[in-house]
Amino acid sequence: MRIHAISISDTKGVRKDNVARAVLRPEHGIVSDAHAGEGHRQVSLLARESIDKMVERGVDVSPGDFAENITTEGIDLTALPVGYRMRLGKEVLVEVTQIGKECHDRCAIYYQAGDCVMPREGIFVKVITGGTISTGDPITQVEGDNPHET
Repeated sequence: MRIHAISISDTKGVRKDNVARAVLRPEHGIVSDAHAGEGHRQVSLLARESIDKMVERGVDVSPGDFAENITTEGIDLTALPVGYRMRLGKEVLVEVTQIGKECHDRCAIYYQAGDCVMPREGIFVKVITGGTISTGDPITQVEGDNPHET
């Protein structure tokens, strides 16, 4: 499980640009990203495997095109319960706050492909402990700190 890509934008409602690293601030999100701020949807995550599904349908998309901040690899994000905590890299601790989202307006990807994976397969987290993350950093579960473990 690792960070495949990190993406930011200074405007909401647009595809995000990939960056090599980012700074996350507690109770805020990614510094310099338009979606950062108070609330429970500080950082958005989408699996590379979800993006691959759209590519297989013939849609020309890549990390950041769904306005996600972090593209993950090797983790089933939709299986994570709200309250699940994970570490991004060595420093950053995040907690899952929402699975999926309601799409009020159809995005450009929906009109291009007739579907968009972000509303069903994207998740949102809040930042508990800040720090710097980089592309390729590991994603690890925080042992004993996940309320829905069995």
